[in-house]
Amino acid sequence: MNRSKIEWCDHTLNPITGCRRNCEYCYARRMVARFSGDVRLNKMAKKDYSMVPAADGGEDLYVLDAPMLNETGNPLVYPFGFAPTLHRYRLDTPAKLKMGNNIFVGAMADVFGSWVPDEWIAEIFNICQKYPIHNYLFLTKNPERYKRIDSAGILPAGKNMWYGSTLTRPEDKCFVSNAHNTFWSIEPIHAPFCLWERDEFSPNWIIIGAETGRSKNRIIPQKEWIEDIVAWCEKSGIPVFMKDSLLPIVGEDGMRREFPKQLQHSAISPKMEAKIYDVCAECKVRLKKSDMITLLARSRRGEQPKQFGFMCKECFKKFCRDLGLDIPHLAELADSITIGPGDTDG
Repeated sequence: MNRSKIEWCDHTLNPITGCRRNCEYCYARRMVARFSGDVRLNKMAKKDYSMVPAADGGEDLYVLDAPMLNETGNPLVYPFGFAPTLHRYRLDTPAKLKMGNNIFVGAMADVFGSWVPDEWIAEIFNICQKYPIHNYLFLTKNPERYKRIDSAGILPAGKNMWYGSTLTRPEDKCFVSNAHNTFWSIEPIHAPFCLWERDEFSPNWIIIGAETGRSKNRIIPQKEWIEDIVAWCEKSGIPVFMKDSLLPIVGEDGMRREFPKQLQHSAISPKMEAKIYDVCAECKVRLKKSDMITLLARSRRGEQPKQFGFMCKECFKKFCRDLGLDIPHLAELADSITIGPGDTDG
């Protein structure tokens, strides 16, 4: 799990790496080449990995149940280069995040590529459903796989599951559904998009970006292409997010950084919620501990007081009045107030 430099997500999760497409503009392939080590030597360490058949009948795929280490004992991130690989040991990493995040699953792969086994996808879906505080965003150039999985009734339809299609030209296929959250990543945009001519359901979100890198064949989109998409999104009520690669084209004033409501919400894990929240000992309202008075007591002089509960400020005021105590200025209170026998020796 890595905190992401991709502007539209918080973290990336890569239980699968590698891809069998040969996109000329692929950033992932370029990145992997820098962190693979000696692939030929890595393949010789057969005890460290297993292989399974590809779903499309192509060359077998690699499976790592534990990280493969180099000669200095450090993990190899991409030991088989850009060959499709399941890193099973990464699957449970969403559990380590205490707050809900927007997680891009498969930033270094096409999780729904035709070569990916159904079992790998099922394992990923199981993890997503196990940790529902996060939003999970997928992106593929093979949206037909979404449709087949959906037709089988096993495409999770939770509000935190987002199924994206990568489009570079208007003729590219996409997945849209009135039963699932969908989005289009029009990146890199290689042609004008007349979105009003498409007859599918509209997506819930659109991301736009330009091709990056130094390729002599790099296509620089025209400003009108971007403006047409934005105009259609505004008319259709669809939030649109522009990546930084569009800054030189539309300028800072023309940039849009919009998110759907679901992706603006941050949940917290049950474990973290238990640390942050508690109930008032009197009225039982559930509040943040930091917004309540901490109740402490000790029975003997010199003992450290022990926490035994919390009380909301209104109940604390009533408690003081009922005992005939002066009500402290709550804004000036320390983090806790000791209430109980205090220094008595009883």
